[in-house]
Amino acid sequence: MSVTLDTNEYVSALQFAGRPSHLLGMAKAGTLTINIPDGIEQELLRVLREDFDWEGYRLHFLLEHLRAITRRVKPVRTVSVVDDPDDNKIIECALAGGSDYIITEDKALLRVGEFEGIKILKAADFFAIGRTR
Repeated sequence: MSVTLDTNEYVSALQFAGRPSHLLGMAKAGTLTINIPDGIEQELLRVLREDFDWEGYRLHFLLEHLRAITRRVKPVRTVSVVDDPDDNKIIECALAGGSDYIITEDKALLRVGEFEGIKILKAADFFAIGRTR
């Protein structure tokens, strides 16, 4: 199974040890594939540096860790599903990686619900369906 995480999911996992941290743990264990393009990775580094004052060495080690547990994808298709171009980039990544799910708290993405077979869920809902299977 593979997923694409919205940037805020990474922030929640890394800064607050929120539910999405379990997704990173699953990727490290090899039970889940997380697809990530350069754009999401760069946005994450910018947010952690500018909004949470992460220092360069910490960002460097994070980048090494992320590259070890995620699968790099290059979006090749442009979509316009929601008004925010950054949200559309999440969908483009999911399409490029063949993700089964997009995990996000973004209301505009959540309203879409599903796009071309990719389900769009909150982390809590993702884990809830995992327990029922």
